[in-house]
Amino acid sequence: MSEPLLPAWDDQQAAYIADREGRFAIIASLVELHCGPAPLVVDLACGPGSLSARILAALPGARVLGVDHDPLLLELARRELAPRHDGRLTLLDADLEDAGWPAAVRAALGGARPDAIVSTTALHWLFPDRLVRLYGQAAELLADGGGLLNGDHFRFDGRTPTLRALAAAHDTATQQAAWAAGAPSWDAWWERAHAIDGGAALAAERSARFDHRPPPPPTAVDLHLAALAQAGFAEAGTVWQLLDDYVVAGFK
Repeated sequence: MSEPLLPAWDDQQAAYIADREGRFAIIASLVELHCGPAPLVVDLACGPGSLSARILAALPGARVLGVDHDPLLLELARRELAPRHDGRLTLLDADLEDAGWPAAVRAALGGARPDAIVSTTALHWLFPDRLVRLYGQAAELLADGGGLLNGDHFRFDGRTPTLRALAAAHDTATQQAAWAAGAPSWDAWWERAHAIDGGAALAAERSARFDHRPPPPPTAVDLHLAALAQAGFAEAGTVWQLLDDYVVAGFK
């Protein structure tokens, strides 16, 4: 692979997520505050490992298991990210739509229970019933006293039309500024990713895994808070917000 793709991934994602680094920073900070300086962390739907990398950089004693089902993004994490972290990052190919993913995580962790489960810009791909199930599975996986942190866009709905319009305008302005500064678009980044060594085959496998899955409807933050409570977390709340971009937390 001639040119690293992870920096371009970060630039591309920052076009769609204003203050993406702020979202990462609060998650890493709360993991440390709640779990201590050497936590065992599971990063669900980790993609190429952006959040995992921030946690590993902020907490030199941390270990992270990154879980994803996208073969191309996992391969980028294996090539570009894992070698930088001296064995502290492990990667697992597992499908969060599959009810058996927690068993795969347990096996990968050798039976250890994680102190924290985190995710960003990923779980919106789950339909609400699957999201509720995943939150429950995460609660069962966590060590006693552990926490879950999920950062994503939880869209304003018809109850708040002014906020919804402002959030959409803010998204548009963020994207236009990023693209004017040279950030690649989503489609342009994927064109580059398909061109890496082995990328065409990985892209074909990615399509076989995901193209048949319909997109779920957007969800508001109150659904996530109710789902965390339903899943058995003793406490649930928002810990960070920028318009409709939130980090929600659940603590056992």
